[in-house]
Amino acid sequence: MSVPPRWTSAAGSLRSAPPADNVSLTRWWALFAAYLLVLAVAALWMLAGLGRPWQDLLASPGEFHSAGQQALKLLLFMLYLSLCTGFVPLPGSWMVAAIATQEVALAPNLPATVLLVATAGAAASTMGNLNDYHLYTLLLRTRRAERVRDTAAVRFASGWFARAPFTLLMMFGILPIPIDVARMLAAATRYPLGLFAGANFLGRFVRYMILAAVAYASRVGAADAAAVMVVAAALVVGAKAIAVVGRRRRVPQAAPAESFS
Repeated sequence: MSVPPRWTSAAGSLRSAPPADNVSLTRWWALFAAYLLVLAVAALWMLAGLGRPWQDLLASPGEFHSAGQQALKLLLFMLYLSLCTGFVPLPGSWMVAAIATQEVALAPNLPATVLLVATAGAAASTMGNLNDYHLYTLLLRTRRAERVRDTAAVRFASGWFARAPFTLLMMFGILPIPIDVARMLAAATRYPLGLFAGANFLGRFVRYMILAAVAYASRVGAADAAAVMVVAAALVVGAKAIAVVGRRRRVPQAAPAESFS
């Protein structure tokens, strides 16, 4: 059975031509997989030595005060946030709010709790965003994406992003925006990975610092804090969906009016 010529030519070009973006996807995914594996293995090892059922950690997190138990809380927190990406749209704010509460007792006071949650959360979220960057890069290497990149809309968006890329990435990290357009444009414009990571870290640090401070100072329980953030996220996503549906319904209604004029 012969192989179609277009398949052999495409396979040959993938082997011979280096990517124009100079991004090594294989190296990144090996690093990201190793990072997740280290977090998961360490968390499982600590759970095995907890001395109590793991359900107790979820039900009464404030009863676990040792250094190892606090490290376990942070590991589970970072593992979850690392998976909250554009391609795996898990909500992350509820976890930030829950772990920062006085009930979880991650640190003895508000400044220490805020610093710990914001730093660990921003680092984990940045790893997840870097994975998004590499996945967008993979998609942009396809021929269809190359054609889309040449459209007027994408050229306009890329020009808008190029005016202040670091600031835009940082602001998108702070604001609760369901679709991170800046992250896509960073990959499309081949924005340097180091600056991309720095902007994402700073943006998430500010966002998680605010969430952690409010959650700790409000004195609510972890479950209540998480519930509030889940409802808030649902309202934001719902409002966005309603706006999109409304725009789509208005477009067909305008077409018949033009045809009868």
